[in-house]
Amino acid sequence: MLVILLLTLALLVYGICEYRAHQRNLRAIPIRIHVNGTRGKSSVTRLIAASLRAGGYRAFAKTTGTLPRIIDDRGLEVPILRPYMTNIIEQVKIIRYMRKCNPDAIVIECMAVQPEYQWISEHRMVKSTIGILTNSRPDHLREMGPTLENVTRSLMNTLPDRGVVFTAEDKMFPLIEKEAQKKKLEIKRVNEDIVPPNTMRNFSHLEHRQNVALALAVARHLNIPDEKALEGMYRSAPDAGALRLSVVKEDGKEVRFINALAANDPESTLEIWQKVRAVYTDPGTVIVLLNTRADRFDRSVHLLEMISNHIKYDYLISIGEKVHMLSFYYRRFGIEADKVAEMGLTTTDAVYRKIIELAGERSLVLAVGNMGAGGLAVANYFRSRSQTKEKQSG
Repeated sequence: MLVILLLTLALLVYGICEYRAHQRNLRAIPIRIHVNGTRGKSSVTRLIAASLRAGGYRAFAKTTGTLPRIIDDRGLEVPILRPYMTNIIEQVKIIRYMRKCNPDAIVIECMAVQPEYQWISEHRMVKSTIGILTNSRPDHLREMGPTLENVTRSLMNTLPDRGVVFTAEDKMFPLIEKEAQKKKLEIKRVNEDIVPPNTMRNFSHLEHRQNVALALAVARHLNIPDEKALEGMYRSAPDAGALRLSVVKEDGKEVRFINALAANDPESTLEIWQKVRAVYTDPGTVIVLLNTRADRFDRSVHLLEMISNHIKYDYLISIGEKVHMLSFYYRRFGIEADKVAEMGLTTTDAVYRKIIELAGERSLVLAVGNMGAGGLAVANYFRSRSQTKEKQSG
């Protein structure tokens, strides 16, 4: 009994010492930026950090997107290895590492999904001086839903106790504003119009104008000239899940492959499709590639419904996990069986060959669903086969 008591006491003392050490680490970093939201977190984190570096700040960043990374003050990336399950305590370790490098600023992407963990991430781990809420979309409904208001309230758990908040959210802004005012926070609503349209052509990938607007607004808040901030953003490496377009030419066919796998909620995916169609008014054969993850099957169902209602396609290819379970939903949403090719878990080359087989002389492929369960591998395969990399305005 005495041994158990002593061990408990030792663990308590250790926890208190660790907590105090973490608070000292936080106080030593003057600017702490916490990025949360449904879509664009990784990209916004990278863009903000790049603009700060260009503005003379010794800035470090941590992304939790498709491939988790630490980005140092020179823009160099270090992969984060996770031998065990993902745990938000990772944030404490990352901040400890960054503190040793004497940064002026850190930009941290929120890695929590459950509402209570989002609160802990902000109020115990990051204690941000600048809060970012990119947007609010109906995603992760099992953890944060069931409604969009529930999702927004969950995301608002990372609003700081003091400082300033930037958001590009439109529909749910009144709710966010009300909560910010309650906490006596300065809140700034960011409109993408602050970014000149021709600016977007300078990116090496298909960046969202809204993401750039958020980063530019933060740079202005920190007195960084627009020119410097944007120069830094142009040089920044995109997240692995960034929207990209690759063009493949084979067998007399030209295939434009749109990697929209990271935009895995219906609203964001449809928004991307509408932008793509505005650019390519005559796309030829349209193929939707739906990648399904077993633990996000409900997401695939929501995407399938959106595809049926809003996208005029010629073929639908389903890959990934549990694709056989989609059969019921094909019938439910009125998707014709002769337009569907179920491939499941297969090789990237097999997916590539099927697309070339179905493609017309000119085709457009929209890849949606998830980066996991083989999605990223397929996107990378198309990039490796691409003869031309294109970029368009966001």
